[in-house]
Amino acid sequence: MGKSDKKGAGDKNAGSKGSGKKGAKAEGTDSGGKEAGKAKGAQSINVRHILCEKHSKKEEALAKLRDGAKFDDVARDFSEDKARQGGSLGWKSKGSLDSKFEEIAFQLEASSTSSPKFGEAKTGFGYHIIMVEGRK
Repeated sequence: MGKSDKKGAGDKNAGSKGSGKKGAKAEGTDSGGKEAGKAKGAQSINVRHILCEKHSKKEEALAKLRDGAKFDDVARDFSEDKARQGGSLGWKSKGSLDSKFEEIAFQLEASSTSSPKFGEAKTGFGYHIIMVEGRK
């Protein structure tokens, strides 16, 4: 039994940290796709976004989020569309959003506005910072 007492103590720490980082990009590039198994099975999401026409404004909004600002507050200050109520778009089902936006949004795991996990997408509307509050 002495040999089996060595249950890799290092294994517990490997991979458990770092997966929930704020601002992890879920870019719509060839690396994104189905790696993020968090989206499996979700047919609809409760989604928020921040829409910016200019890249520089999107970068400003990202900096605020990375500094710990709440997503809904940043959306009120920076978003350039009708979703100024904290960026809420409500519940959206697959196929109801722009394909580039949807690709990123359905990869994201649910998070809260005070500690958002977000992704970015560029569509014909502009630059989006996306977060998901719920999945079903």
